[in-house]
Amino acid sequence: MNLVLASTSPYRRTLLERLGLPFEVCAPHVDEQARPGEVPGALAERLAHDKAAAVAARFPDALIIGSDQTAVCEGEILGKPGNHERAVQQLRKLSGKEAVFHTALCLLSSGTGIWKVRSVPYHIRFRALDDALIERYLEREQPYDCAGSAKAEALGIALIERMQGDDPTALMGLPLIALVDLLREFGQVVP
Repeated sequence: MNLVLASTSPYRRTLLERLGLPFEVCAPHVDEQARPGEVPGALAERLAHDKAAAVAARFPDALIIGSDQTAVCEGEILGKPGNHERAVQQLRKLSGKEAVFHTALCLLSSGTGIWKVRSVPYHIRFRALDDALIERYLEREQPYDCAGSAKAEALGIALIERMQGDDPTALMGLPLIALVDLLREFGQVVP
């Protein structure tokens, strides 16, 4: 069965390549705004499903992978900053605090319409970040497409004091441990 990643994220593509399975990539084009009252974990799960569903019609007999990540600190959802100014604001907010990154994964069989969702939280405690450190980090890393402006798989690791979670690939945007479990449930052998 064909495998399709419903994402244009280069990070998710690189992570999925680790499994050694052939796959296609397709942009899902979904609105990523939270609905009124939607909590971070539920938002990530809904968006993971919506992304998979958005490309299912284009691939009538495939397993579609949708994934999304939200970060939350003190009750505030921190999405992709998109620009330098918002990234500075996010990192100032995260300074010396804990954030939870909720990474959700949906595997949808377009042939049967059956889908399953998993959510993998990851807790990050950030160091105290002064403005000079934030500027140096943003100048080098430019993580404007990363939830919470922190790219832990690269230089962002220097901003982190402590990490806690079951799957480090969840923090990077695609929880491979959960994905392997779901692929097996859908009859896909890995490796």
